[in-house]
Amino acid sequence: MAPTALLSVSNKHGVVPLAEALHRLHGYQLLSSGGTAKVLEEAGLPVTRVADHTGAPEILGGRVKTLHPRIHGGILARRGDPVHEADLLEQKIDPIDVVVVNLYPFRETVADPDVSWNTAIENIDIGGPTMVRSAAKNHAHVAVLTSPEQYDGFLQSLSRSAGGVDANVRRQLALEAFAHTAAYDVAISRWMQARPELQPAVDASSSVEAKAPAEALPWLEALPLRQTLRYGENPHQKAAWFSSSVGWGGAKQLQGKELSTNNLLDLEAALATVREFGYGSEGLHRAEQPAAVVVKHTNPCGVAVGDGVATALTRALDGDRISAFGGIVALNGVVDGLAAKELTSLFLECVVAPGFSPEAREILAAKGNLRLLELAPEAIDAAAKDHVRSILGGVLVQDLDDQPIDPSAWTVASQRQPTTAEYADLRFAWQLVRHVRSNAILVARDGQSLGVGAGQMNRVGSARLALEAAGEQALGAVLASDGFFPFDDTVRLAASHGIKAVIHPGGSLRDADSIKVCDELGLAMVLTGRRHFLH
Repeated sequence: MAPTALLSVSNKHGVVPLAEALHRLHGYQLLSSGGTAKVLEEAGLPVTRVADHTGAPEILGGRVKTLHPRIHGGILARRGDPVHEADLLEQKIDPIDVVVVNLYPFRETVADPDVSWNTAIENIDIGGPTMVRSAAKNHAHVAVLTSPEQYDGFLQSLSRSAGGVDANVRRQLALEAFAHTAAYDVAISRWMQARPELQPAVDASSSVEAKAPAEALPWLEALPLRQTLRYGENPHQKAAWFSSSVGWGGAKQLQGKELSTNNLLDLEAALATVREFGYGSEGLHRAEQPAAVVVKHTNPCGVAVGDGVATALTRALDGDRISAFGGIVALNGVVDGLAAKELTSLFLECVVAPGFSPEAREILAAKGNLRLLELAPEAIDAAAKDHVRSILGGVLVQDLDDQPIDPSAWTVASQRQPTTAEYADLRFAWQLVRHVRSNAILVARDGQSLGVGAGQMNRVGSARLALEAAGEQALGAVLASDGFFPFDDTVRLAASHGIKAVIHPGGSLRDADSIKVCDELGLAMVLTGRRHFLH
């Protein structure tokens, strides 16, 4: 029997190419309803309508279309289960192998502040979430697609596997499906909570008492609880980790104690920094060159590149070995034996990398409490690209500050042009300074950070910290600032320590003062036109 794909989508984008590939390349029968069936028929594809398949017409103005045993029996049946197989045979139900469903556009509908209560209610999908949840529950046998963004990857997976869709792919799709329906329900409940003036009046004689929503952050409901943490940033704070199976949820912990809140915060900062140089050996984000990052309290205290992972690691640790004690390390390539020996040279909390060699695993096993995390580039790429932070009673959502550095947009403001070596150092420093808490100053040379000043209330204070940490190594180095120089004091201080070139966004009303000092003292100054505050 040919496999069957059920397609019933509100967002029709990409559904025709998907259906064509399923039918013509992989031999699927197509089952569809309503507008989706019409679109596929107009594309010349053979489609069986749901009403013809079930023998039951759409009723209640389309409110009931797919809520039928021939649909849900086909989705939920376990293949190879004698009881299920017998029921399918007796009821003449064919199995459904792929479910392609996205839901009524409720969120888009209620984005209109003038939307009526009845219009919003009619855009609450019932049959769609039911099919999605049924298929996700039975992911051992059924693949469920809930977004056009999944179509290409799904077809590639289907083409690679002669025996149908890979089990790991089905499981990942199921997880995304449950997250999808959870977020959908959260959107509905949040809208109903926020718009009480639209709700029909409650009969005062009703015996049902209206209750306030639970005191919780609704957006958390869209993510499954991964782990209850021992405590938060401090022992008196309770904490929990909610995560899907992508991003850090897709990391494999190879050894060590359970991750803590602070571990995860530091790991996030370390990973974001090391990805400036690419990550892994394949794919879109292939490592440009081996790089290592050491983070302490979410700030990089040592960053370096090298001709190998071990060399980069040694140089990163040498950037500030005092601060590196008890730190978090991120590497963008596979950890080999040499790098593993370097990792055992001091106390560290966590190490994250795309892989660890067998020799490295054996060496690092001696450090039983050291947390080793293997995080594949694919898990990073699949994670959401929003930066979400909580505030009292709500959340802030912004784009990640992860756009590639674009030196072609920079301008040289000083009379002296940077040398080729200085320009390379300036680029390196600028890649790093956006990962330092504002006000941020970073001193670097030859692909190695030498001093970091973070989180100070004035920029010259950060500069003092960075230059003092660099010491004599500041002679001939460069300095990067995440924001402009409001006064010329930071430039004068940098010059007094031997800094030869500086880079900052520019844009201060007093830029001319800093540029004049550079010209007087022979420094090169580059303006990027983009700031990188990190709070």
